[in-house]
Amino acid sequence: MLGNKRAYNLKMSIVSNIAHKKNSNVVTNVGVRQAKSRKDCTVDSSDIITEEELILKDSVTPEDVLRLPRITANYLCSPEANVYDIDFTRFKIRDLETGTVLFEIAKPPPIAIDSEGENNDENGEKHNGESDQSVGVGGTTECQEDNSDPNAGRFVRYQFTPQFLKLKTVGATVEFTVGSRAVNKFRMIERHYFRDRLLKSFDFEFGFCIPNSRNTCEHIYEFPSLGADLVSEMIRHPFETRSDSFYFVDDRLIMHNKADYAYDGGLPSHH
Repeated sequence: MLGNKRAYNLKMSIVSNIAHKKNSNVVTNVGVRQAKSRKDCTVDSSDIITEEELILKDSVTPEDVLRLPRITANYLCSPEANVYDIDFTRFKIRDLETGTVLFEIAKPPPIAIDSEGENNDENGEKHNGESDQSVGVGGTTECQEDNSDPNAGRFVRYQFTPQFLKLKTVGATVEFTVGSRAVNKFRMIERHYFRDRLLKSFDFEFGFCIPNSRNTCEHIYEFPSLGADLVSEMIRHPFETRSDSFYFVDDRLIMHNKADYAYDGGLPSHH
């Protein structure tokens, strides 16, 4: 069985592919960085903090979210807190033991109209105006796309088959762009829960990202075996496995995303 005191072996590699935007200086160097996740820390029951307390704070720190005892009901910062224009453009999950891509989704590039009235992406290639592209091998996703909702795009719903819970090593690759401001001490804390029980907490230090850059990183998860009873419960209760992803710059919360997960894909419906 998993608990919040267990440390998880995690590695992260980051490759910065500098893709500069208009009116920016050309940079040709490509940086490769590696980092291990911080070890899980045990939070004393007397040191926990409530979501309501954090909402009242002017800024939320990494230490604050590590003291949360359960999944949040609300977002702890507004979309406008992302003053660095960090934008996630591609996400892929693969089984590192077999190389099988389990899930992949990409946001289409920005569209510009050329002199011929054609839609071109940022690389000058023709584009037919299709929406986000995704392909799943054992996994599907549902994104929040309501433009009238200020939190649209901050929540993702995943559905996998039960086999996903048997995987031992999974790589999660994310591509993101950075706006005109440099990003210092970019850090992500990702906390996964089943119901109100903390299953695992991952803590990554991305470090420094230069302005107007495109960055690609792969988080390599080496999971221990899950207990049979816990696996059975997670399969029987879809979307009760949930996660909070908190993103910080200079130890200040600037993004908060949510997701939930089901592991009953391909099983007969009981309804």
